[in-house]
Amino acid sequence: MNKANLLQLIELAEREGTTELDLSGEQLSALPPEIGKLTQLKKLILGKYQYDAKGKIIGYIGNNLSVLPGEIGLLGNLEELQIVANQLSSLPTEIVQLTNLQFFSLNGNQLGSLPSEIGSLTNLQSLYITGNQLSSLPSEIGSLTNLQSLYLDSNQLSSLPSEIRQMPKLKKLDLRGNPVPIPPEILGSKNLREDPGDVKEILDFYFRIQDPSETEPFYEAKFLIIGEGGAGKTSLAKKIENESYKLQSDEKSTSGIDVIQWHFTQSNGKDFRVNIWDFGGQEIYHQTHQFFLTKRSLYALVADTRKENTDFYWWLKVAELLSDNSPILIIKNEKQDRQCEVNDRSLRAEFPHLEKILPTNLATNRGLDKIKENIQTYISRLPHVGQPLPKIWVRVRSALENDSRNYISLSEYEQLCRGNSLSDRQDMLFLSRYLHDLGVCLHFQDDAPLKHYVILKPEWGTTAVYKVLDNETVKKNLGCFTQKSLVEIWEESEYTQMRDELLQLMMRFKLCYPIPNRPHHYIAPQLLDINQPNYTWSDTNNLILRYKYEFMPKGILTRFIVETHPWIEQQSLVWRSGVVLSKDETRAEIIEHYNQKEIKIRVAGNRKKDLLTVVTHELEKIHQSFERLQYDTLVPCNCTTCEGSSTPHTYPLEKLRKRLNAGQYQVQCDESYEMVDVLRLIDDVNLPPLGENRKLNHQSTPLQRELKLNRDESLYSATNQYTMNYQDFQVLVTKDEKIRVSSEQGEERGELRLDLNEIKLALQLIDLGQTNKDLLKGLGGKLYQALFPMNIYSQLKATIAGAQENNYNVRLRLIFESPELGALPWEFLYDERTNTFLGNNTQTVLSRYIDIPLKKRELKVVTGV
Repeated sequence: MNKANLLQLIELAEREGTTELDLSGEQLSALPPEIGKLTQLKKLILGKYQYDAKGKIIGYIGNNLSVLPGEIGLLGNLEELQIVANQLSSLPTEIVQLTNLQFFSLNGNQLGSLPSEIGSLTNLQSLYITGNQLSSLPSEIGSLTNLQSLYLDSNQLSSLPSEIRQMPKLKKLDLRGNPVPIPPEILGSKNLREDPGDVKEILDFYFRIQDPSETEPFYEAKFLIIGEGGAGKTSLAKKIENESYKLQSDEKSTSGIDVIQWHFTQSNGKDFRVNIWDFGGQEIYHQTHQFFLTKRSLYALVADTRKENTDFYWWLKVAELLSDNSPILIIKNEKQDRQCEVNDRSLRAEFPHLEKILPTNLATNRGLDKIKENIQTYISRLPHVGQPLPKIWVRVRSALENDSRNYISLSEYEQLCRGNSLSDRQDMLFLSRYLHDLGVCLHFQDDAPLKHYVILKPEWGTTAVYKVLDNETVKKNLGCFTQKSLVEIWEESEYTQMRDELLQLMMRFKLCYPIPNRPHHYIAPQLLDINQPNYTWSDTNNLILRYKYEFMPKGILTRFIVETHPWIEQQSLVWRSGVVLSKDETRAEIIEHYNQKEIKIRVAGNRKKDLLTVVTHELEKIHQSFERLQYDTLVPCNCTTCEGSSTPHTYPLEKLRKRLNAGQYQVQCDESYEMVDVLRLIDDVNLPPLGENRKLNHQSTPLQRELKLNRDESLYSATNQYTMNYQDFQVLVTKDEKIRVSSEQGEERGELRLDLNEIKLALQLIDLGQTNKDLLKGLGGKLYQALFPMNIYSQLKATIAGAQENNYNVRLRLIFESPELGALPWEFLYDERTNTFLGNNTQTVLSRYIDIPLKKRELKVVTGV
């Protein structure tokens, strides 16, 4: 509807004394002041929801209104005002005059705040502001003494004014989808179509935990379900959550990890929250399990009795190595009531933390009650359960869970902590580590790039990772992929802004490595060719070493390949179970024989001992990541018969050292029966001493340091000059041209003062080809001065200085709510003080990131600028 038609409609409504006017879906971008003539109106609709025959919302019919004229206040008889699905970023102060308004719906707009005048609408009974950007509520909201329903779900509220308790008639308060420090189960059902939680309980909880000196028992734990693919892990998880869940004949196997919440009431009447982690059973997923199989957890190993393919020993050993003696249950999924026998006594003798072996038929729920009962029993006994935690921790934990984002920056996490009275940075980090262990979030504090992000939804990160490993093209290419591939694999909007970090997450999990001298190319070693390539090897004068494992977890060799990738010979002598390294005219062949539970090492060349030391050091680092991993280091004999043999007799290193400690300096070879020198045996393979419990000696050799340097350089190059090693400086420009800045130095606010006419004139000259360095500097300078008024400029410089002290870069993140502002060439930001184009100068400490709804225009740039 154009303006002329709209004015005619308003005149007609005025003449006829219309009391209801519906203008939804008319593509209105502005409402004329003449709307104020309709003083008889009782109901005005500028946007509304669509419903089906059953009353279910199926869509909306909105407009494109970004502002309301002040004349809206002349509609003094208005009782209902609906402005659903528009673009409002603020409300005019004249709404104070709508004193008869009873129903006000602003769902699906861009409101960042409410004016204090909202408190004057004292007859208001229902207020809907769902799906906006509210970060706070004015204290005047407490004046709405007749308000019965207040819907604020899906905003950014992290706090509530105390005056909200002054509304005696309030019956419904919806705060779901806000980072408020209130447990989700108190806020109400996840299904937003259902009513929110009890108002009194919501407000009581919020204001009861305001005192930071108070503590509250913590009843939450992690329940991990492991086992072979297709064993029924996902079915068990869903049945625990909902017993009436109907099993699907084609139940989709878990890709990586799924996380489900389950609540039960304890005998003390307190609610207990269980985070159920359902692990994909396919072998490709096993390597990342080590990052999530943690202490403070209960485990369940699910076995499919029809297939009888469960390696109980392997799975129980994996859990034992990684879980710090957490209790374990075995769940026998007796599909079609086919039973199987488990050697109970033998397994219990080997694994003292195996608590129960429980049969079930998930299709009929047989045995399900017993399983849930045992889960409740053993998970309630975990050491951390019931421990009193500071209530401010509980506030932060609830606020994190209620945040609808998949991840937040560390600075945003710290701001959230400070907003909930947790001000000490060490306490913040301790809490994030605690929540990481519980499976609430992921925060890899010891990883340089990743420590700057808190992943709020762990399954989001793992799902993204496995999208790469499950990709058919990547599999076909034997694990090779490019950054261009990742753009296609991670095309969904939830991944596009974090591709660099997700790639870093894969490297953090040792799931891939960059191919040296091939920019933007990567290898996932789990998908390498299973066949050993052809190459020549001289068997003479080799140093040989073997590792023999009592139990061999999967992924040792692929992790080793990632760690040593810069020295892979010709970047081609590598396969799924082996690799050949080459350094300084010396070669090392490392091959894993998984079925024999063995890794065999051969080294030939000029610096055999030095290279072997590097190989053993890297393997020992991997060994130390497992709890109580049992293995023997087998040292080859150097008697006259064995020396130079490809199959020499070997001695366990531990026994050789035991001989030395007992003063026995010789040992007999079982092949030649010669007596050989123990010290020389150890010296031949140049193995560093190990302390008690195989603690790794961290004193590195020059060659080890060189490998680390080469590895760091490879990762540095792979991540585009380590662009992920940054701190964010986020600049949000709202539709009303207000600037909000956030960084690790805190927050600042300002106002964008930009003469668009001057900018558009410069753009016209550029489009006409009249481009020169001075023109671009002038354009960039105006943009820079508008975006960085003095207080924000000072904040930017402080952020850069702080980052440089820690060898970090700063990522300038520009976010514009207005498409018109977002489409301007912000890449030409020019700082006259430093004579630097911030956006396109690769030497600057800043890298640019812009969130805009429109595609940027192409600019013609003169050579050399």
